[in-house]
Amino acid sequence: MLDEPRTAGGHATPEVTPARRGDAPRTIRLHETDNVAIVVNAFGLPAGTAFPDGLALREFVPQGHKVALQDIPEGAEIRRYGEVIGTALQALPRGAWVEESRVRTPLAPDLDQLALATRVPAPLPPLDGYTFEGFRNPDGSVGTRNILAISTSVQCVAGTLEVAIRRIKQELLPRFPNVDDVIGLTHAYGCGVAINAPQAVIPIRTLQSLAQNPNFGGEVMVVGLGCEKLVSERLLPEGRADGVVRLQDEAHQGFGMMLDSIMAMAEARLAILNERRRETCPAADLVVGLQCGGSDAFSGVTANPALGFAADLLVRAGATVMFSEVTEVRDAIHLLTPRAETEEVARALVREMAWYDDYLAQGGADRSANPSPGNKKGGLNNIVEKALGSVAKSGTSAIRGVLAPGERVRQKGLIFAATPASDFVCGTLQLASGITLQVFSTGRGTPYGLAEAPVIKVATRTELSQRWSDLIDLDAGKIATGEATIEETGWELFRLILDVASGRKKPWSDHWGLYNDLTLFNPAPIT
Repeated sequence: MLDEPRTAGGHATPEVTPARRGDAPRTIRLHETDNVAIVVNAFGLPAGTAFPDGLALREFVPQGHKVALQDIPEGAEIRRYGEVIGTALQALPRGAWVEESRVRTPLAPDLDQLALATRVPAPLPPLDGYTFEGFRNPDGSVGTRNILAISTSVQCVAGTLEVAIRRIKQELLPRFPNVDDVIGLTHAYGCGVAINAPQAVIPIRTLQSLAQNPNFGGEVMVVGLGCEKLVSERLLPEGRADGVVRLQDEAHQGFGMMLDSIMAMAEARLAILNERRRETCPAADLVVGLQCGGSDAFSGVTANPALGFAADLLVRAGATVMFSEVTEVRDAIHLLTPRAETEEVARALVREMAWYDDYLAQGGADRSANPSPGNKKGGLNNIVEKALGSVAKSGTSAIRGVLAPGERVRQKGLIFAATPASDFVCGTLQLASGITLQVFSTGRGTPYGLAEAPVIKVATRTELSQRWSDLIDLDAGKIATGEATIEETGWELFRLILDVASGRKKPWSDHWGLYNDLTLFNPAPIT
């Protein structure tokens, strides 16, 4: 195994500014051209707080919110991350709180004027010798869990499946100790929808791909009703003719027989899954999704850069890493298209941005609908600032591929998987694309989890990590206080990913059984 290097290149080190002795207030400036910095201290800083460079706060500034480092005239640019995040709606003297209502959001980057594959990063040195204990599948993919997942072709059968799963867990699962769980892939689709509408491809493809997630061992099983528009066989992999239970089958004499049919098919699949064992696999077999939720101004300073460093390590090890959330990429797209490995990949990025621009416009909305009130309370003024922090998750590697919503991944390396920013929709689509583990950064906090894949929760602030000590798996807030570096935290996360993927460590969401429902993205009409 190689010695663990301290840097991977391209990860900016926050510039922490102390104040005079006493309560030791601190600010963080991220780039030498920035004319604002964020307050580090947990409860903010009061008016009059003074720093050695002569900066004095003119008013109370909450934690994570920005303070003007110099006089910013009305109409002048406000810069963070070395990028323009807005213009001043009024004059902001040095020491003023750069509050949301004082900042005008700039226009999004013009998709027709982007540089395409002009600054492709050189490959980072390979990282050999790292392994995890996973479940190898017949198709060569590797799962981090051994789960029987039962798909549904229509929402009408969800209640029946829930009853069946309760019985399966009570009566069957104890006989198959090598199977981790039995779950239902339930949803609100399948009938009463425009099944042939062009955009119906997204929910249907998502359901088809979900059933083939590597954590399910290839044992696809579908429960349908029998009269729905989404025919159950469409959810089976090509070449598979078995695996469907229809509740309207004339052989079913009552509800009890329906349950018996589901349990009989489940029992046969549990017997197959029970023969699987963990085996040592190279880290290259991992498929890791990166997501953020409940973000704050520290997301782009601590947790997301640490995720980005870990992403670079995974890519160096040959793994697949996905980042997503179109609206939280759109305003930083000019930083990503130059990193695309080819012009074709760069154009695919532009394609997904343009599709979502049009989708929002059809709904009478635009990107300003993001961020949330909690994001703003955490110091994020607008979607531009949020996007610049969000894309830090992508690290510094070349972007090798782009997936449309629900499309299965077929490449190694760094991949952009197009999804909405909604935590639950993004998680569902990343599972469909094939992730077997997810890393989720949060600043405000959210009790998010997936039954289908382990989720490692990373806090942007130490205060959140301490307050939610039984929900947060890793504290990246130590980067802001200078107790740890981005590189050190990234390596800690990388090792934690290997441990969780191997089943050696259990993230808190699994400890509590804290799981969110699957949520399909359906831009097609409902009839």
